[in-house]
Amino acid sequence: MDRVYFLDHTPINFHFKQSPRDFVVEEIPLYEFSGEGEHLILHVRKKDLSTWDMISEIASFLGIKQRDIGYAGLKDKNAMTKQYISIMKIHEDKLVNFSHDKIKILDRFYHNNKIKIGHLKANRFFIRLKKVTPVAATKIAQAVEKIKLYGMANYFGYQRFGIDGDNYIKGREIVENRYKERNVKLKKMYINAYQSHLFNMWLSRRIEISRLISSFKSSELSDMLNIPLRDIDEMKKQAHPFKLIEGDIMMHYPYGRLFELEYEEDEIERFNARQISPTGILSGKRVKTSQAQARVIEKEYDIKMNEDGARRYAWVFVEDMEANYKEQEAWMELHFTLPKGSYATVLIQEIAKRELKESK
Repeated sequence: MDRVYFLDHTPINFHFKQSPRDFVVEEIPLYEFSGEGEHLILHVRKKDLSTWDMISEIASFLGIKQRDIGYAGLKDKNAMTKQYISIMKIHEDKLVNFSHDKIKILDRFYHNNKIKIGHLKANRFFIRLKKVTPVAATKIAQAVEKIKLYGMANYFGYQRFGIDGDNYIKGREIVENRYKERNVKLKKMYINAYQSHLFNMWLSRRIEISRLISSFKSSELSDMLNIPLRDIDEMKKQAHPFKLIEGDIMMHYPYGRLFELEYEEDEIERFNARQISPTGILSGKRVKTSQAQARVIEKEYDIKMNEDGARRYAWVFVEDMEANYKEQEAWMELHFTLPKGSYATVLIQEIAKRELKESK
């Protein structure tokens, strides 16, 4: 898809490739482990393996089913990653003899319950960009400062759409009854990819509108965007590059309840203060829809389907971000923390302002 970026610089050339040396992820757990209970929590480091590959290896060694192993989130395959998984405490003794050249158990804890999907607070990243010239380094540093100030668009990354990036097409065909997939897991994956594609399309449109609002006079925009002049004037007052619209569904940040934006001045300030953030729709059943002018834009990307829908943060904030340039090696090293569900590759793509998958 032609993604719209919120940063306004020209594309930056550098080399980016996911590898254990240049792409490191560390999971930050949602809570401290109790130190007691029937579940054994393993802090595991893996490289060149997906989370499912790692779980399969450990389950096979212990003689248990993969579903008996709890995990909070899926981590990249082409990376060095650290995450927490859980097994029943009764299997602890068997782990004494566990050895794998791509998996290392770093630490162990006891806890009262199994780790489940979403039981993580955030992910901490280290990413090394290569073949960075001094001019490119300056542009990257400037982009980093803007991301630190404003946050970033919470697009789904290319990993969501399969090796060829077209899983969403099968998902669309399933929803439109033009293709049948008998494998239940594959069917869900394809439909989820279609939901993600629609979300990304909606988010691109909203960023495009936001950029136009910042660039043109109100009188020039009303007919161009088919948005009432009153709404355009209100959006122009907003300092943030992502413009909120009346009827947006907001969510307390970094987690909390959903509520409808009423365009009160204090709500705009709460977004600027990172206390709330707008959400976009993942089409499906039982999902709260936006209202007013926000719904006029959203409904184009809200497709009826039998899969459950949801709301997803449209905008997230990057924490503890640093950029260090090593001129002799022509490397730019980035450290930053993202909330769960957000993609580091999306941040890198925003900085580059171009597609990155071809350089993988």
